[in-house]
Amino acid sequence: MNMEINMELLDFIEKCPSSFHTVLTIAGILSEMGYIRLNEGEKWSLKEGENYFVTRNNSSIIAFKVPAKSYKGFLITASHGDAPAFKVKPEPELLTEGCYVKLNTEKYGGGIHSSWLDRPLSIAGRITVKTDKGIETRLINIDKDLLLIPSLAIHMNREVNKGVELNAQIDMLPLFGDETAKEGFLATIAETGKTQPDAILGGDLLIYCRSKGTLWGKNREYISSPRLDDLQCAFGTLKGFLNSDTKGSLPVYCVLDNEEVGSGTKQGAKSTFLNDVLKRISYALEKTEEEYLCALSSSFMISADNGHAVHPNHPEKADPNCRPKMNGGILLKYNANQKYTTDAVSEAIVRQICQKAGVPVQEYVNRSDVAGGSTLGNLAVESVSINCADIGLAQLSMHSAYETAGSYDTEYLIKMTTEFYSSSITALNDGDYEIK
Repeated sequence: MNMEINMELLDFIEKCPSSFHTVLTIAGILSEMGYIRLNEGEKWSLKEGENYFVTRNNSSIIAFKVPAKSYKGFLITASHGDAPAFKVKPEPELLTEGCYVKLNTEKYGGGIHSSWLDRPLSIAGRITVKTDKGIETRLINIDKDLLLIPSLAIHMNREVNKGVELNAQIDMLPLFGDETAKEGFLATIAETGKTQPDAILGGDLLIYCRSKGTLWGKNREYISSPRLDDLQCAFGTLKGFLNSDTKGSLPVYCVLDNEEVGSGTKQGAKSTFLNDVLKRISYALEKTEEEYLCALSSSFMISADNGHAVHPNHPEKADPNCRPKMNGGILLKYNANQKYTTDAVSEAIVRQICQKAGVPVQEYVNRSDVAGGSTLGNLAVESVSINCADIGLAQLSMHSAYETAGSYDTEYLIKMTTEFYSSSITALNDGDYEIK
């Protein structure tokens, strides 16, 4: 187990309390590595041998390397930067019993609500501020323990350990302060954003879990943290992308927003963002439309989003034969209804990449009588028609406020994506590929 990689992952996650901060953190890493920031509203002038990145909505990011020689296709990884949470509503303050100020929130994505109770929480996201020129976007992270959602004592609900339905409008509202906190929320946000309350025009603010990540187990074989799904994959694929050497294909790294709510936004996997970037790369490098389409035939995408390990207390929830474990390596994800895009061809390519990288592979499928979740791959290929495989790392407690994964698996993902990005994949015929 590589302790340095795990500590770097936990530091990365702590810097990323919202999808906006995830993009800010990744953009900072890329800038330090000499990557040039592009603007979607300006004409792109790209040079061979240079590296670039572009953002959309400040919550999705795509980076790419332009090879020194002509490229055959694109090698892409895509993960997501959002996680289930609670979003602060407009006019958020609720005074209760004359002595409590709560915040009015609504759920974002499908989280395990009980996991948010009795934990230190705070607020992160963005605000828009009125300026002399118009509006300016500023990121917000109140970096202190600010909120808590109190559970109901067992004395007031003797059935609590038999299962309780938590109502998002009643049970999940965080406590902000006593009566003296009334009308203090906007002032707190304004202070953090270095502005005045009346200058704030809008905001996308979410509650996030403040619990620190940790390594644990007899041999520290497990890692637990908020937002492992999917920042573990966003981090691992970034490291592989940065570590790789180009070899005839053009590497593309994506972290996209709003996966937890279906990706149907201008910055989500279902949007035109990836397609727009790939086309603009081609046109800036003086490729024709037909040459762009030819490049897509020799392109490959890895959709990287964590999957489920066999649960120690509920092994019956897993498929009878495919029973992935944490620290078991790369998880290949399959679904007959194509919620996961892995097919015979993309499976073969991933297996060959993993073999070359010396990384173990395991399989994940849902029980046939249990509906699974969705991810990015099948949505992204709606606008960019390329071969794709869905992978991830096995974890427990997915969509909890505090999740658990294997402390060896991040390094496996880094090794696999380093090998992937350093490869060249060429379509010889429909279904036949050369991998170098």
